[in-house]
Amino acid sequence: MEAQHTIVIADDHPLFRNALFQSVHMAISGANLLEADSLDSLLSLLEKEPDVDLLLLDLKMPGANGMSGLIQLRQQYPELPTVVISASEEEKVIRQVHSHGAFGFIPKSSDMRALISALNQVLDGEPFFPDNISENNQAYRDLADKIATLTPQQYKVLGMLSDGQLNKQIAYDLNVSEATIKAHMTAIFRKLDVKNRTQAVILLQQLDLDE
Repeated sequence: MEAQHTIVIADDHPLFRNALFQSVHMAISGANLLEADSLDSLLSLLEKEPDVDLLLLDLKMPGANGMSGLIQLRQQYPELPTVVISASEEEKVIRQVHSHGAFGFIPKSSDMRALISALNQVLDGEPFFPDNISENNQAYRDLADKIATLTPQQYKVLGMLSDGQLNKQIAYDLNVSEATIKAHMTAIFRKLDVKNRTQAVILLQQLDLDE
């Protein structure tokens, strides 16, 4: 590779991040490697680094809420090639990752040779998935599309709602008024086509890999 690639590794496990760093260096000489250990730190990094060539994303980072973290990233950075690297290797998960517009899926169980081969394929512009993935879960995609209409602040409020926080707690943590949170709630319910916070949380949990 002649040009230097800027690659972000987003994973909350230091040991795996370090192993991935070594693999990327072996696959791509001279790569500029950046790292993030949560969704918030990743979003902050991407704001400061507009020229990222590839994002290697773990689905279970703090703040990511399972699959919905990928959806949020695809909404805000649709042009950024995102490859999920996950220990959740079920076909259902891989299919969901594919349907949400990820450029690839690399199982964390991959050995070094397979990992390097997959990275090279992705940087050559070819998506990488373990199997032929069919996009046959229309209901799931419809739900993902609804989640993707939320603004970053609405998404954050929904995540805190899912964690069981009350309006007063959310307002305090986000340093806004309760009236602002109620306005966000109204918009969230309308976009998700639900009537209350319980229904909204259930929808979000349907995207959670821990289900």
